[in-house]
Amino acid sequence: MSVPDPEFLERIRRQFDHCPYPNIPVEKSYANQPDTLYVHSLITAFYRCHGKVIDTDGKLILDAGCGTGLKALALAQANPGARVVGVDISSESVGFAQKRLEYHGATNCEFHVLALEDLEQLGMTFDYINCDEVLYLLDNQVAGLQAFKNVLKPEGILRVNLHSTYGRSNMLRSQRAFNRMGLMDSNPEETEIAIVRDTFNAMHDHILLKQMIGWNEQDCPDESILANQLLVGDRGFSVPEMFNFLNASDLEFFSMVEWRKWDIYNLFKEPENLPVFWAMTLPEASEEDKLALVELFHSINRLIDVWCGHPQSRPEPRPVSAWTDPDWQGATVYLHPQLKTEPFREQLYHCIKILNPFEISRFLPGLGLSTLVDATMAAALFVPLLEQSQTVLELVNRWQTLHPVNPETLEPVPFDEAFVLVQAALRNLEAGTYILLDHS
Repeated sequence: MSVPDPEFLERIRRQFDHCPYPNIPVEKSYANQPDTLYVHSLITAFYRCHGKVIDTDGKLILDAGCGTGLKALALAQANPGARVVGVDISSESVGFAQKRLEYHGATNCEFHVLALEDLEQLGMTFDYINCDEVLYLLDNQVAGLQAFKNVLKPEGILRVNLHSTYGRSNMLRSQRAFNRMGLMDSNPEETEIAIVRDTFNAMHDHILLKQMIGWNEQDCPDESILANQLLVGDRGFSVPEMFNFLNASDLEFFSMVEWRKWDIYNLFKEPENLPVFWAMTLPEASEEDKLALVELFHSINRLIDVWCGHPQSRPEPRPVSAWTDPDWQGATVYLHPQLKTEPFREQLYHCIKILNPFEISRFLPGLGLSTLVDATMAAALFVPLLEQSQTVLELVNRWQTLHPVNPETLEPVPFDEAFVLVQAALRNLEAGTYILLDHS
């Protein structure tokens, strides 16, 4: 592994010692933000990457480049029973992180002042590594990835991301402008921050870069300017570059973290009726090519945010869309834990009582989906799943109990018909990862 540039590392350390990031009060919590907890849940990651439902109790999580501990807190809150270890090169940030987790009573956490290249000094291997908003700041991305790989368990998952050259192009242009004027020759501090603020405030509102970065004179705190217009070491990368880094580190790409935003079929008005060229080409295209095309056609993603890990020797799990009836009959159904909240329960029972469709998507709006479930089907599925996992056959039997006769013929609903209806509902809900299916 190459030795990191000590001068470069010191500049990064000084920047975050001067202004620990994110500079958010210790009272801030994600406890009532299921969207954030959903992304930081190991259950989401392992289901997406390995097709299995895991128990978070006893799992060991590393927050690499933990900053002031906001993401470490999210990891602790999203994964009951797990142990969270945070590391950062900034002692000021680590001190802030410790105070934050102590304030929220998260006792199963510890923090260390440590460079990412020295992770093996911890003497631990991790089930999950969260490296969020850090890799693009390293002077050698492959060395950083190899350091993570060395402390990742065989079936562990690494979340890592890079700034997209295309999705962050305007902010990168802004950095180049201020770098050209000498504001980033040394570590930017109060004087440089004031110059950035004065520059944009003095410019006409129609100036293109000012418009494109969404400059708001009333909302430009110091830490935001340091993390954007004056971010030392910031660089943009492309999807092919990310895949090159993973390949050079002998890591296997599993999934984009926000995979729905990277689905190339969503670029088309009628995904089921593509132009002939695309209908013939896309099914044979590699995952890298499809993601690279999304980045080029529709660069809305600031981050190239991936889940990856050690190359897996076992075959990939078959998608639910390819399951046979025996697969379904032997499957166990789980409600995603971030839906097991009191607001979810209250709204569910209200909709059942007045026979209104249940809008499950309102409880995870960040997924960008709109999903309505018939009141009777919601009663058949979600009421028992709130308490514990169920087999598919148990849910079919419950549906038959709640809906025993066909409303047109008044004949009893046969098992096969009930099975098909429940199967269709579960398939739709699994596609949104509201429920998880395990037939191991």
